[in-house]
Amino acid sequence: MALEPLTPEARRAALGKAMEARGARSRAKAALRSGELTVEELLARAPRDEALARLKVTEMLECLHGVGPVRALAILDSLGIAPSRRLRGLGVHQRRALVDFLEG
Repeated sequence: MALEPLTPEARRAALGKAMEARGARSRAKAALRSGELTVEELLARAPRDEALARLKVTEMLECLHGVGPVRALAILDSLGIAPSRRLRGLGVHQRRALVDFLEG
C-alpha cells in the first residue's frame, strides 16, 4: 500500500515541526550539560513534551559530564534498561533507578 505524497504545504509544515522538535531536544541537552536542568527535571518534563519524550536515554546520559558512549551503555546495562529506549519508554522504577544511580 503506497502512501499519498505530501502537498508542498504539508511538507513544509512537517519540516517545521521536525525542526522545532530537534531544537527543543538540543536546548534540553544543553541545559542538562550546563547544569541548568537536572536529570530528574528532564524526566518529569518528558511525558508532557512530545519532543523530549522522543529523546534517547543514551543521548541524555552522554550530555552529562564524564559520561561518554561506553559509560552510558554500561550505566544502562547495569540498570537493565535497553540502549534503544527513549525517555517516553522508561517505567516509573527505571526512572527512579536512573535518578538514584546518577545522584549516588
